[in-house]
Amino acid sequence: MSDKHLSSQFDSELNTVSSRVMELGGMVESQIHQAIYSLAQFDAETADRVIEVEQQVNMLEIEIDRELSSIIARRQPTARDLRLLIAISKTTANLERVGDEANKMARMVKSIIQSGSARQLPSNELRVAADLAASLLRKALDAFARLDVQAAVSILKDDDLIDNEFDGFVRKLVTYMMEDPRTISASLDLLFLAKAIERIGDHAKNIAEFIIYIVKGADVRHTSVSEVESAVQ
Repeated sequence: MSDKHLSSQFDSELNTVSSRVMELGGMVESQIHQAIYSLAQFDAETADRVIEVEQQVNMLEIEIDRELSSIIARRQPTARDLRLLIAISKTTANLERVGDEANKMARMVKSIIQSGSARQLPSNELRVAADLAASLLRKALDAFARLDVQAAVSILKDDDLIDNEFDGFVRKLVTYMMEDPRTISASLDLLFLAKAIERIGDHAKNIAEFIIYIVKGADVRHTSVSEVESAVQ
């Protein structure tokens, strides 16, 4: 079998596994949007649908990991290709964790509904952060599909916006609980929900870092944005 044929097969396998990663991304993206809707409307049925998808997300992550392990074992990829496969594996893990966060959001919404305090809480304040997180994940998936380094750098910058929204919401929620101690239990559920939203932004940021790792071979985790910009030039 010729080297060219082997290369074509390898490229085909990479395209297949990349498509499955995008499928997983679409699945967890849908979970997020449904979780946001369940929060906005305090809709328990929509929250239940988010929770039901969790097992499918977990199984797809396992299947992708198996495919990656098979490719590595059979193809013995070069350093650059191995870097790509490792980054795909880490991206898959982050997407699965995004699904976990959406699942947490749905469960917190159900807990708040059951508490009877749903309409008394400042849940609308979270919509901005939730929409930002969903948008950041969409940008990360688009950047991953194109291996767009500049888009990845932009995502790293945008993650600060979600962090700022989270910090502002926490301050507001503490004040709210002090003014009406009867809402403390439900407010804590809302706080955990806000943390889940903030974590979705973190996972989108992680995916952006892996894109830079694939294209540039630079590990930019735990570095400032200015340092990242220097590394990708």
